[in-house]
Amino acid sequence: MPMNCVRDAKSGGAKSGTPSRPWSEILAPYAGSDNWRGLIALSTTGLPFLALLAVMLYGLSEGVWWSLLLAAPAAALLVRLFTIQHDCGHGSFFRSRRANALLGRVLGVFTLTPYAFWRRDHAVHHATSGNLERRGVGDITTLTVREYLSLPRLRRLLYRVYRNPIILFGISPAYQFLVRHRIPTGHPWRQRETWISVLGTNAALAAIVVTLGLTIGFVPLAVGYLPVIVPAATAGVWLFYVQHQFENTYWETDPSWDFHAAAIEGCSFYDLPRALHWLTGHIGFHHIHHLSTKVPSYRLYACFKENPELWRAKRLSVWQSLKCPMLALWDEEARRMVTFGQIRRMRRMVAA
Repeated sequence: MPMNCVRDAKSGGAKSGTPSRPWSEILAPYAGSDNWRGLIALSTTGLPFLALLAVMLYGLSEGVWWSLLLAAPAAALLVRLFTIQHDCGHGSFFRSRRANALLGRVLGVFTLTPYAFWRRDHAVHHATSGNLERRGVGDITTLTVREYLSLPRLRRLLYRVYRNPIILFGISPAYQFLVRHRIPTGHPWRQRETWISVLGTNAALAAIVVTLGLTIGFVPLAVGYLPVIVPAATAGVWLFYVQHQFENTYWETDPSWDFHAAAIEGCSFYDLPRALHWLTGHIGFHHIHHLSTKVPSYRLYACFKENPELWRAKRLSVWQSLKCPMLALWDEEARRMVTFGQIRRMRRMVAA
């Protein structure tokens, strides 16, 4: 990244403003699939992942427990595979819709994420991100201060439990990927594609588990894959969280809600080290992704680097992101995310 680009991004310039050119014009050169680059991205991620997984599972079946050390790099590569599946869901990884769907379904078996099920919810997330009147699908439940204070004591307690970092990042990821993705809750039967996606993924998983379990043993299989999928799921939830749940994010009501403002102001530029940008499929350039889902992950960095209009994004460093989990409520008056402690102190000051 050019030094002036780093300096501008690190200044935290977050004014959304209207760019000198339409966003569509800025993003158009990057909003196209490249099959060759897609194949390179897939092969440099999928092949090492499969190799690590095979060595680890074989080692565990032979009682070589130190092979569990391979779970960490395998989990990191699984995060990147999920971002590839994510691109497939947006139809941006390959030029062919059929190729995207096929790859997305195959990767969904490894990520434990039914392709059409997730794609539907995620599309709603993109269409409603930052809209206070359209919360509840494909997002992390977020209440305003007013809504929270109007709740009965028990429901306040339940919300506090839900927003507890231990629950959000310690329990929820495993529940989401191991349990909720197995059951199409919230999707009526008429959404047949969603149900077929979930049941088809479950059937494929069952076949693989039975086959490998009878071959290497069910215990080595579970001991080998759980340390891969759970950390990968946790990393995925963390990325999703910090890309939208930061202090000066964007929430608005209709008709004031604006798609482009939600992308520029409501999505962080997660300023990761270069290697982590690669492992996370460059999804840290999240504002670009929300401006146009047709920009594939392998073009996000170039798009950011070559267009100063995109440097005004709300930069979030790794250190700054560590403070985000404590933010739990949207203060409509102050127009920022606040902690439960801040609300408690404000109420004491008012009562004094």
